[in-house]
Amino acid sequence: MKKIVSKKKSLVLSVIALLVLFLGLNISENAYANEEKSKNLDTITGFTYSLTFPENQVSQDLGYYKLKMAPGQKQTVQFELSNPSTEKLVVGISKNGAKTNQNGVIEYGESTIKNDPSLKFDFKDLIEMPKSVELAPGETKKVQVNISMPSTAYEGTIAGGIQLMKEEQNQPETSGGGSQVINQYAYVIAFLLEESATELKPDLKFNKVYAGQNNYRNTLFVNFSNVLATYLNDMTIETQIMKKGSNAVLFERKQAGMRMAPNSFIGFPVSMNGEQMVSGDYTAKILVTSGDKKWEWTEGFKITQEEADKFNERDVGLVQEKGLDWKLIALLVGGILFVIVIVFLIIHLIRKNKQKKAIAKKRVRMNAKKKASKK
Repeated sequence: MKKIVSKKKSLVLSVIALLVLFLGLNISENAYANEEKSKNLDTITGFTYSLTFPENQVSQDLGYYKLKMAPGQKQTVQFELSNPSTEKLVVGISKNGAKTNQNGVIEYGESTIKNDPSLKFDFKDLIEMPKSVELAPGETKKVQVNISMPSTAYEGTIAGGIQLMKEEQNQPETSGGGSQVINQYAYVIAFLLEESATELKPDLKFNKVYAGQNNYRNTLFVNFSNVLATYLNDMTIETQIMKKGSNAVLFERKQAGMRMAPNSFIGFPVSMNGEQMVSGDYTAKILVTSGDKKWEWTEGFKITQEEADKFNERDVGLVQEKGLDWKLIALLVGGILFVIVIVFLIIHLIRKNKQKKAIAKKRVRMNAKKKASKK
């Protein structure tokens, strides 16, 4: 499989997939790849590569490695890197096990997703290769990948990928608004290692439901694992969240067309739709289907007060709402009115006292005049 990944960093790193050469989403034990050729890939990435398939490649028509291996087998495969440019460059090479992201998309490149506990043999532990290759202008080099299979027999697929990326892709571009954007491009070559043609049926294991955030917004995550060494295709997830003891659905989500890598987990996000997170006991109803296979769980979980306070404080939507705190505004207006009333009363009392003093002075003068007239 050939795949191009575009990573964008705009103030805070944001990673997006930009170009796909062979759609990796269709890789499975009986996968097929749809070819999308770009005429200017060498310009975008700075280099090109080509694969050389060994005799134990399952199909020469694939755009990725799918190798029939034996227990304890050691093998070296090669691919070529070419530099069509007029400048020297260094290509960084990294190895990665296949993971499933929260959108139900399989990642073969660099990922922060952890391994699932069901994974017996990590692809990264079976592969040795150089960490980088330097290419002079117009130069082509062969890169060797040494594979060492586990000594014990293994049913299913060990899946992973090798990522190729030009080093020092740190030249910023100016985007609208004056922010800086850094484009980083990489190729990813998928590897599928199999010892047996035995077809395994996927099996799922529920892990937990927990509170968290997705893009700085309150979210509940449904976490479960594909515990066997096989791909799960055409997966649909339906989730409903209720208060414990209630049938009223608070939050729900349904998504189809998802996939899972062998021995991987998914943290499926269910948005809280901008609402505040409230502590308490909840129930999650989860239905996962794939073809005629079905997994169903009804599980309880708890949101602590500490979690609710923490995530509400960090939720960007709630922070914006707090900018118009009507209770605070009402208190401020009430305070201002109270001050105005107090000032009005003080002025009224001062005027009343002045009037009393003026009347008293007037009476004194009048009494003085009466006395003077009697004399």
